[in-house]
Amino acid sequence: MNIEPYIAQLLYRYQCVTVPGFGAFLTEIQSAKWVESANSFFPPKKMISFNANLKNNDGLLANHIAQSEKTSYDYAVSAIQYEVLNWKKALEANGSFSIKNVGDISLNADNNIVFKPLDQTNYLTSSFGLSAFVSPAVKREIFEQKIEALEEDAIITLDTEERSGRSYLQYAAIFVLGLALTSTVSYSVYQNQINSETVLVETAVQKQVNNKIQEATFFIKSPLPAVTLSIKESKMSYHIMAGAFREEANADKIYKRLSNQGYKARRIGINKYGLYPVLYGSYATFAEAEKAKKEIQKNDNPEAWVLIEDL
Repeated sequence: MNIEPYIAQLLYRYQCVTVPGFGAFLTEIQSAKWVESANSFFPPKKMISFNANLKNNDGLLANHIAQSEKTSYDYAVSAIQYEVLNWKKALEANGSFSIKNVGDISLNADNNIVFKPLDQTNYLTSSFGLSAFVSPAVKREIFEQKIEALEEDAIITLDTEERSGRSYLQYAAIFVLGLALTSTVSYSVYQNQINSETVLVETAVQKQVNNKIQEATFFIKSPLPAVTLSIKESKMSYHIMAGAFREEANADKIYKRLSNQGYKARRIGINKYGLYPVLYGSYATFAEAEKAKKEIQKNDNPEAWVLIEDL
């Protein structure tokens, strides 16, 4: 059985997809970005990484395969083990192999697994239909150079012409000066009249406004209704998974141990795979959950992971 398509399907829905006995594929949301050097815009996406230390079976992949193939859970586990065996043989023989729509896996000089994700597939469902695009830079330099060239070429020349009659020029100058003085005086009188009328209008308007304010103050018959504010409780959508167990007794045992250790542990109802999940705690933001996960991996459970879901 080829399990590669089922891994790709789960990466759209979950943050961690574990292949028992081999490792786990982890996803992290990357915001939209702009590459200035290439004038390129890229939509938000899920970045995929690989952790070879997370090998325990959490039941997610096996249950998904069992439901999709309409077979038993044990058969799905056996199919995964067989596929992992083929992967390890491919690494020993060729040093690398590819997982369709996920990425390439190879060995480095120290025989450690190196994962190179496939960039063509975006597993962030909210970015469906969005693709990268290039926006050429707007060039204004050529246009500005043309304007400067036109300004340099435009030379204004004045032609002077001598006239014989100086008396005519003198009378013309006196006439223009008198016309300017008359215009100045007339404009000053007109401006003063405008200012006076403006003051009268503003005074009348202010008086009407004051009357309206007094009426609004003393003639309100009924008070305004009281305003009630409701604070919406923030959702705790980020959860640290301690494990999912087929036996409810085992889930109760882990829940009691975590509670005694001081964790705000939770037990949620049986999931669609027939497992009983147990949580270390729930958080309102991914940053809080990620910080708590690191502490838990360091002090209690190296295989703890973050579940993003509204419970």
